[in-house]
Amino acid sequence: MEKKVILLTGASSGMGYETAQMLAEQGHIVYGGARRVEKMGPLKQYGVKPISLDVTDADSCHEAVKTIVDNEGRIDVLINNAGYGSYGAVEDVTIEEAKRQFEVNVFGLARLIQHVLPYMREQGSGRIINTSSMGGRLVSFMGSWYHATKYAVEALSDGLRMELADFGIKVILIEPGGIKTDWGHIAADNLEKSAKGGAYEEIAKKTAEGMHKQYSGKMMSDPKVVSKAISKAVNNKNPKTRYLIGFGAKPLVFAHAILPTKAFDWIMKNAS
Repeated sequence: MEKKVILLTGASSGMGYETAQMLAEQGHIVYGGARRVEKMGPLKQYGVKPISLDVTDADSCHEAVKTIVDNEGRIDVLINNAGYGSYGAVEDVTIEEAKRQFEVNVFGLARLIQHVLPYMREQGSGRIINTSSMGGRLVSFMGSWYHATKYAVEALSDGLRMELADFGIKVILIEPGGIKTDWGHIAADNLEKSAKGGAYEEIAKKTAEGMHKQYSGKMMSDPKVVSKAISKAVNNKNPKTRYLIGFGAKPLVFAHAILPTKAFDWIMKNAS
């Protein structure tokens, strides 16, 4: 297996942490990027190189990529994994919070892509792996702003794939379904907080309770299913364009494609 130089964002917890460990154990040179560098300390034993990175800060992105290229002479793979879910009714979520979610989930991703592409084009090779979600292909109740960011990641990735094909650079989407991490609990907490005292308070509380129950139960997939998909995207000679994996992903995307819109809306609104 060819050893690759990899930058992986959001490496301080959850799917990013698991993936950084797996790729380093495979022998790749892995730089784990996150704001909280100290949380990545345990990854050093596997060979992961923690690097300070705030995807919302242009200087931080520039310095991170420059450091890797200065140290290694190249960068082969960018894995855009950093992101978060802030649920709440469109009416309740402040525009400032909506902008922040786009800044992390979309513009931060695009900012790093812009920084690595000159090096990849010069090499004549590279891989951009963007962590989207099944939520980039369907919308769950009270998650409008989050899903808007993931639909944007899907569209941006599809356009980018065509732009970069002639340069030998592959663009791959990872589309997880329900994964057992803190993501669901954070999204539920944000939902309940955003609705407090407003018109959606009662239904938001009920939905948040359902989300907590789902993410505390046994149905959600282990984060390793995401790590394995990313590993395939990194290592396979001809990776898929999309990896739709994890609890509920394939059946829900299929249902979204074949059911009447109103029927699917009813399912999603009553899922919790």
